[in-house]
Amino acid sequence: MSLRTLSVLLAGATLMGGLPAHAQTYPGRDGGGGANASGQGAGQGDGEEAVGERRGGRRLAVEPYIEASQILTAQLSPGNDVVTYTQLAAGVDASLNGRRSAGTVSLRYERNFGWGDAADSDTITGVARGSLEVVPRTVTLEAGALAARTSIDGSGANVFTGQNNADFTTQTYSVYAGPRVQTRVDDVEVTGQYLIGYTKVESPDVITANGDPVDVFDESVSQQAQARAGFAPGTYLPVGVGVGAGYYREDVNTLDQRVIDANVRADVTVPITPTLAVVGGVGYEDVEVSSRDAVRDANGNPILGPGGRLVTDEGSPRTIAFEATGLIWDVGVLWRPSRRTSLQAGYGRRYDSDTFYGSFSFSPNPDTNLSIGAFDGIRGFGGRLTNSLSALPTDFDVVRDPITGAVVGCVNAVTGGSCLDGLLGSIRSSVFRSRGAAGNYSRRVGRYTAAISAGYEQREFIGAPGTVLAAANGVMDENYYVSGTVGGEIGRRGTFTVATYANWFEGGFGANDLFGLGSSASYSHAFTQSLSGRAAVALNYLDSDFTTEDLKTASALVGLRYGF
Repeated sequence: MSLRTLSVLLAGATLMGGLPAHAQTYPGRDGGGGANASGQGAGQGDGEEAVGERRGGRRLAVEPYIEASQILTAQLSPGNDVVTYTQLAAGVDASLNGRRSAGTVSLRYERNFGWGDAADSDTITGVARGSLEVVPRTVTLEAGALAARTSIDGSGANVFTGQNNADFTTQTYSVYAGPRVQTRVDDVEVTGQYLIGYTKVESPDVITANGDPVDVFDESVSQQAQARAGFAPGTYLPVGVGVGAGYYREDVNTLDQRVIDANVRADVTVPITPTLAVVGGVGYEDVEVSSRDAVRDANGNPILGPGGRLVTDEGSPRTIAFEATGLIWDVGVLWRPSRRTSLQAGYGRRYDSDTFYGSFSFSPNPDTNLSIGAFDGIRGFGGRLTNSLSALPTDFDVVRDPITGAVVGCVNAVTGGSCLDGLLGSIRSSVFRSRGAAGNYSRRVGRYTAAISAGYEQREFIGAPGTVLAAANGVMDENYYVSGTVGGEIGRRGTFTVATYANWFEGGFGANDLFGLGSSASYSHAFTQSLSGRAAVALNYLDSDFTTEDLKTASALVGLRYGF
């Protein structure tokens, strides 16, 4: 690789983002108004739900379908209850791959009719991500959305669930949209981005921990904007130089919490070899997290509204929970020996403390992908989720639970994907600082594909003194997760998928730990081009500090699917 090629690849590298200016990513998508991106990646198709494998190179593919299934769920411990459901579902999987537009949509509605003591339920789940070039090679409009069924534990842990009518089951919705601008003025590259996102968690039953209600997230609106101009090494100077500015704001309706992060910075790229460069940056940042207090009764206890959520006292003064104003800096390396291998790593000071960032990607061939990323940023639950949606590729396959069809947390793509398990983490409404790492590996061999994802996230909550959230200030929740899938074809008409997951949640609010483990296997057989039969089995295990006995369940499904 020549020095000039590396210069183009590294043009305007910003260390707070740790990414070349021309990369199609969102510096600050981790909620930090210009902070490092998480850099998560994932595998490829999962067999039965591998919509992408059926696209056959077509520019537009739309596959509506209906399903009818019978489900049996047995509680193995505690107790021995057995319930059955008849499930009717309708959905659509669609993809678009054009010169100026691209996107993927997977949307599903299901209705479960319970037999005997089993309750009826209905659910909408799905993931969508798309882009449209409004001005060719200059202005792109991007959007994405998520609808997921999740379960909230007494610890405040929020996890994807594949069980029908599980206790404290709720719906999480998130959507974002915004333009991205990329152009050149002579040899100067100019980029700009704006995103606005909205996240809503439907009100579950009142959840208590040790007799006290858990502060459950309700809704928030997040906005972020960024602009930058820079030139590559070897154009005007032997080194590359860039200047930029970023702004992030999130408004959480619970206690009127607000996050504002504004920064300006300059950076330099110094090539060392044709494949290696040292990068550094310095700037100024102003960060503020604030909120109001809750309405209290005569005894000073907070009054709870619908769903056990805190009610904001609009007349109370706004109180600062966290602020950091002053110099920010970082230094690191960028290494790209080929177009299939890339490493970025750095260290700096931000939020009046140390910060680390990094990412590594390796794709030795089109059938193998490895990516690892580290992240650090201040945000709320909604900002964390909408920013992660913007990181998804436009061409992916949704991984769904084989029993219920619900989204289980990951999407797969040839170019890398993302897992949302770690992004949900705790459902508490408090703003937090999130630090962690995530990695994904996928491998396709012939007609079979295997993928594994793992991650860790630490959330340190931020609460204003003198408010209800003061008790949460400095408390940390930790979330570890790992998941794997193997899938492929059996003969000319059959496909299979085997999936396993594990999740460890360590709550910082007393004895609030949770461990979940599960595995499933599914098989689909095509009778005709449109009609197929389905069968699946699943085992799930849950160990929570809030129950004296572990929860063990087994489920089975048989059904038919008709695709139009």
